[in-house]
Amino acid sequence: MLYKAIGLMSGSSLDGLDIAYLHLYETGGKWTFELAQADCYPYTNTMAEQLRNATQLNALNYQLLHTQYGHYIGQQVNQFIATHHLQHKVDIIASHGHTTFHIPAQKTTAQLGDGAAIAATTALPVVTELRAVDIALGGQGAPIVPIGEKLLWSNYPLFLNLGGIANISYNTTQAYTAFDVCPANRVLNMLVKQLQLPYDNEGSIARSGQCNEALLTQLNELAYYQMPYPKSLSNDFGTDIVYPMVNDAALSTADKLATVIEHIALQIKNSLQPIATSNNYELLVTGGGAHNHYLTERIQQHLQPLNIKLVLPNAAIINYKEAIVMALIGVLRWREENNVLSSVTGASRSSVNGALWMGQA
Repeated sequence: MLYKAIGLMSGSSLDGLDIAYLHLYETGGKWTFELAQADCYPYTNTMAEQLRNATQLNALNYQLLHTQYGHYIGQQVNQFIATHHLQHKVDIIASHGHTTFHIPAQKTTAQLGDGAAIAATTALPVVTELRAVDIALGGQGAPIVPIGEKLLWSNYPLFLNLGGIANISYNTTQAYTAFDVCPANRVLNMLVKQLQLPYDNEGSIARSGQCNEALLTQLNELAYYQMPYPKSLSNDFGTDIVYPMVNDAALSTADKLATVIEHIALQIKNSLQPIATSNNYELLVTGGGAHNHYLTERIQQHLQPLNIKLVLPNAAIINYKEAIVMALIGVLRWREENNVLSSVTGASRSSVNGALWMGQA
């Protein structure tokens, strides 16, 4: 079977809306894909601020933003389709939305981006609410990307995504395991914004700084890092806990960046330590943080004793892996097949997630 799908992803780093158009092939239970087109449509300053501050809105204004952002997403998809001449070539759209509230302990998660608005704007079938059933079944609702890693990149045993939040996945045991490790790009970008920059290009500013051991110890002692998986992080762990701790330290911005990068690298090492063996494992690294050379160097340095080697794929996979997986999750929902793994999230069972909105009869 061939499915022509668009996957949409808006990460916690607020870089913009990632759009991936791909051909997904299923033959005898085996999946392959071809990434035909992909773009990132940067957010305007106004849209980025609206999304960043969404959790501070009252109920009515939050719902209005949910609808407004859904129409915005639909408009961006229409522009993408027109730019790449994809009219009548898209079967389905799967939109992750932009995560605002994520409280698994109270069986609650929320992503902005009304599916009905996207479907009405594009006149195409749309799948949203990609975490909701897993959360209702007592799962963390995150990470959800491992189903794509399992079906599309089965030749790799280990995965690391360096997005607004860093998360890892591995398939070196009988059960597929994945969890959020620590805040990453969201905190780094908030720090470098003080220098009127959107991000630290290749980690050059962090490389010029010095890691502060006292602050590093404080960060590493946060309670989340002592919790067993399955576990997941909401954006506010980075913005409301980690960032203030770092920002309040009497350090230069370069030293703050260097310390946070060391913290990320150490937490990734700690997370992978339990599976370290004499085997040589390859770790596929994706997400915006994969372009931060200093960060990937520090991670590799810490993983060297664990016989784990970082592998950086081509730029399209680095940048759009999550959008690619969202397209797959949408197609699996269309097929009514499990698209979130309970071994990852801790839910009572694996489940079919996603609300389906028909764009036209």
